[in-house]
Amino acid sequence: MSVRLPSVEEIRDAAARIAPYAVLTPVLRNASLDALIGAQMYFKCENLQRGGAFKFRGACNAVWSLTDEEARCGVVTHSSGNHGNALAMAAATRGIAAHVVVPEGAVRAKLEAIERAGAVLHRCAPTIAAREAKAAEVQQATGAVMVHPYADTRVMAGQGTLVLELLRQSEGLDAIVTPIGGGGLMAGCAIAAHGITPAIAMYGAEPSGAADAAQSLAHGARIEHFTPDTICDGLRALIGASNLDALREHRVEVITVSDEETIAAMKLLWQTLKLVVEVSSATVFAAVLKQRERFAGRRVGLVLTGGNVDVDALPW
Repeated sequence: MSVRLPSVEEIRDAAARIAPYAVLTPVLRNASLDALIGAQMYFKCENLQRGGAFKFRGACNAVWSLTDEEARCGVVTHSSGNHGNALAMAAATRGIAAHVVVPEGAVRAKLEAIERAGAVLHRCAPTIAAREAKAAEVQQATGAVMVHPYADTRVMAGQGTLVLELLRQSEGLDAIVTPIGGGGLMAGCAIAAHGITPAIAMYGAEPSGAADAAQSLAHGARIEHFTPDTICDGLRALIGASNLDALREHRVEVITVSDEETIAAMKLLWQTLKLVVEVSSATVFAAVLKQRERFAGRRVGLVLTGGNVDVDALPW
């Protein structure tokens, strides 16, 4: 699915639009982790965002970008958890319906959160094709507006707002690292970062078992079919066509990490920052740990994207 990428101006507009609803999340530092890497690290805690993930930013911007006529029949999406929860919460701020297509096998805690937020759940098989097909079916039946998890200009603009905050909170950053799944976050963040600081380096952390972005960049063409095999449930989506274009345009370097490396990073973040983040979020720290020589001596922003963890099933 190819969609128009947002401009820096649209990201700034999104920041103003979501300001009454979104949380200005903190940035944490830790001296022992800095010493371990030999860098100054700034952890942007989107796990403390409404709904426990950065996804609220994009969903909120999409919901409040709709005209009253467009919003009348509500919104629909497909999601393994965080985007669905975010869209349900954002829809509630406007008093409209939210329909969320969820794949079988999604994390129980995330499904419960979507239901608590008031969404109508629709289940499907755990494939991208099944998710897209079911969402289209629900859209046809209800008249709801589709808000794609990552291939949506409004969503990308909303996600990019976290970088506007991060750059105000942490002046002089040399690099920013975010996870890569569908690529909406990375696209929005790269556009925002380079719109303010053109020289800043952008890195994406991707599970080696779902490394379609890394492979697409290496091969010079988007991989259109793959079967993800990773514990990082939030990063199993195929990267969007426009989002891949943004990675190329903004010279994003992708670092792949194994599930074992990511789980170790997740545990270390818990031990040092006292934060329980999702395994998908821990990929950014796993990437820095894996290639610490690349980040040594630099000021690095790391986006911890979410904290919706089933505490009865921690991966270690």
